[in-house]
Amino acid sequence: MFKKLRKEKAYKYTVFFEPAEEGGYTVTVPALPGLTTEGDNLREARKMVKDAIRGYLESLIKHHEPIPKENKSYKLIKEKLEIPLSSLTYDQSTCPKT
Repeated sequence: MFKKLRKEKAYKYTVFFEPAEEGGYTVTVPALPGLTTEGDNLREARKMVKDAIRGYLESLIKHHEPIPKENKSYKLIKEKLEIPLSSLTYDQSTCPKT
């Protein structure tokens, strides 16, 4: 008897690679809440996020949960925000030096 081969379904997601202060990259996938990974370089970060996405989707399938669709409207907005802190709530002299 011949077994029917299942055609694999491919999923595409937007990922964000953010340079980490200590080196390497932190990677997030907005369509998959909570999914964050990292890599020492861009090549490793890509490999790690592909593995993380695969594991995330396999877990959803195993638990009979829906697989999120990619949201086409992601826009990366970068801005600097100034957050004033009252001297009553933040005294630098009491903080450890870094």
